[in-house]
Amino acid sequence: MIPCIGTHKDAYQVILDGVKGGAKEKRLAAQFIPKFFKHFPELADSAINAQLDLCEDEDVSIRRQAIKELPQFATGDNLPRVADILTQLLQSDDSAEFNLVNNALLSIFKMDAKGTLGGLFSQILQGEDIVRERAIKFLSTKLKTLPEEVMTKEVEEFILTESKKVLEDVTGEEFVLFMKILSGLKSLQTVSGRQQLVELVAEQADLEQTFNPSDTDCVDRLLQCTRQAVPLFSKNVHSTKFVTYFCEHVLPNLSSLTTLVEGLDIQLEVLKLLAEMSSFCGDMEKLESNLKKLFDKLLEYMPLPPEEAENGENAGNEEPKLQFSYVECLLYSFHQLGRKLPDFLTAKLNAEKLKDFKIRLQYFARGLQVYIRQLRLALQGKTGEALKTEENKIKVVALKITNNINVLIKDLFHIPPSYKSTVTLSWKPVQKADASQKRASEDTTSSSPPKKASSAGPKRDARQIYNPPSGKYSSNLGSFSYGKLGKIMKGEQGFGASFNKSKETV
Repeated sequence: MIPCIGTHKDAYQVILDGVKGGAKEKRLAAQFIPKFFKHFPELADSAINAQLDLCEDEDVSIRRQAIKELPQFATGDNLPRVADILTQLLQSDDSAEFNLVNNALLSIFKMDAKGTLGGLFSQILQGEDIVRERAIKFLSTKLKTLPEEVMTKEVEEFILTESKKVLEDVTGEEFVLFMKILSGLKSLQTVSGRQQLVELVAEQADLEQTFNPSDTDCVDRLLQCTRQAVPLFSKNVHSTKFVTYFCEHVLPNLSSLTTLVEGLDIQLEVLKLLAEMSSFCGDMEKLESNLKKLFDKLLEYMPLPPEEAENGENAGNEEPKLQFSYVECLLYSFHQLGRKLPDFLTAKLNAEKLKDFKIRLQYFARGLQVYIRQLRLALQGKTGEALKTEENKIKVVALKITNNINVLIKDLFHIPPSYKSTVTLSWKPVQKADASQKRASEDTTSSSPPKKASSAGPKRDARQIYNPPSGKYSSNLGSFSYGKLGKIMKGEQGFGASFNKSKETV
């Protein structure tokens, strides 16, 4: 009987017409249209359109049944169209329906990955904002779950090619998700692959443009792109282009930087990124000039000792405030780049400037020793839960910062200055799995549908750089009161100090 099914075209047309009937007819149509679809190729368009009507039915049970059967239509040239339809259905806010769409997309992925991606990228490039948003999130969470036999080199190359088209016009949040997608591709985890990604980020950052410190979009774009580039740098993938741009254009305008991110210490954020990148800087064309800019900025945060009156007391009203977090970043960056030009301090500076620098170092080191002693005393004997209080966490970070600066200053006091010591930046995590990152990963792979974007949010026609959640980007250690240490941190005993505790950037 089955070989003769194709001769019953009129009967199949009756099934197709069932989508215009009542609830019972629609339920039967949702099952039988896909079941006999392959036997009537001449009615393929009508059948897919009829099933699509059922996917948009008011009755949720009919919609779910129709969506569940959609993969049966994904044959030959029909697959990209089915993928396109399923991608549009990602906008559903019904949890069960949303899961069915996800599962249907994954099932046709295993039939034809490139065809499925074609439908997804078509909607990302041309679809409505909510569909675009859901499609990008689908790719960022589901691609990594697919087996290697599906994610072939050819498929990964297709993803890279299509992603480049999308990256011509993205928001900051979308850019971060696409970097997550691309950095997860096996073919881009080689040295040449990471280099490709760095070039993509550099293009997105537009490092050829004139830097405008008062333009929040310009500043936020640079920071967002740099955050994505930092994990890609290594001894074989250099950060030279970014470090050069920061030294030449950002450092001279550091005090003028503006951002819309509430609570973010924008200057410290820039200096932290520069410090992280400086370790992987390659050969720099204008090394001496850029090292000079870095040195001059370091001097701004390393004050001269206050003048003393005849009675030996401070002639001024206030002691200089020592900003340890800033100095750690600048000193580390100078130490890293200084290795490439070790005679900078002795041959490139005149004797008077070198003497001035040594005085500043000595004064800073003297204040540093006070804090290190007080911090060690405050943390002495504390273990386990005691170290997890907010107050003690900040003391631990403060001790890391001061110890790092101490090591670097000792190096520079050598004659000639040495650049051999190695320190781990205070905000860098201990080498173990970060539970918060693991939780974040689990959250993003949830099968529940994301909430629709607020209508008040920016449309793609008026893209804005995404502002990451700020959290506690900056807190002043001086705001805590804990006996003698608190007084010292507030500058009541000779030195002021400001410790900025920043969230680790991704």
